[in-house]
Amino acid sequence: MLEVQGVDSYYGRSQILRKVSMQVSEGRVVTLLGGNGAGKTTTLKTISGILVPKSGSISFWKKKISGLPTEKIVQMGVAHIAQDRELFSTMSVLENLELGAVVRKDVDGIRRDLMKVFDYFPRLQERASQRAGTLSGGEQRMLAIGRGLMSSPKLLLMDEPSAGLAPIMVAQMAKLISRLNSDGLTILLVEQNVRMAISLSLYSYIIRGGEIVFSGESSKLLEEEIFQTYFG
Repeated sequence: MLEVQGVDSYYGRSQILRKVSMQVSEGRVVTLLGGNGAGKTTTLKTISGILVPKSGSISFWKKKISGLPTEKIVQMGVAHIAQDRELFSTMSVLENLELGAVVRKDVDGIRRDLMKVFDYFPRLQERASQRAGTLSGGEQRMLAIGRGLMSSPKLLLMDEPSAGLAPIMVAQMAKLISRLNSDGLTILLVEQNVRMAISLSLYSYIIRGGEIVFSGESSKLLEEEIFQTYFG
């Protein structure tokens, strides 16, 4: 489904990604793990078109997307849920969700997906008229994910969805990711909660200093020697 080949990506003159290559197969949850500043978020931003790679290529369903504007990539079926949520705080929950569907024209489909989002997150339906900026941190995380789902994606890029959440909310987030995947979404998951990420995924990559240093079955990361090598 998604293929990243030899990608170099920069912020200004600073190179962040170095020959990054990875694949995400349809129907899977794939995790991208690594420490702070390793290049995880930059990888997602490069896939979603926020950053343009200086070299290498990115393909989605065998169509090149590197260099395309973000809105076009969204239209093709890729949604990026940013770690900092990036909500419109003075707008209502419903208005934020509707903005997630701005690239769509299928009115009936948008209505169905809105009901699906409310099924995933009943709290958002209860607060549909409330301003996004007045929601709790966990509710804002729900809204950011719901807004991404409103674009009707086939591939969901999730950046640290459990960050800052209470333990009970982290467990709920894990259940949500599993449910989204069961409902047909392919997910590329960036997550600091390593054990949660491993439990959700079949395949993992580890990035360090902008380079992929491990790729393989997630279960292998539970072996003590490998776990200590990468996560100490």
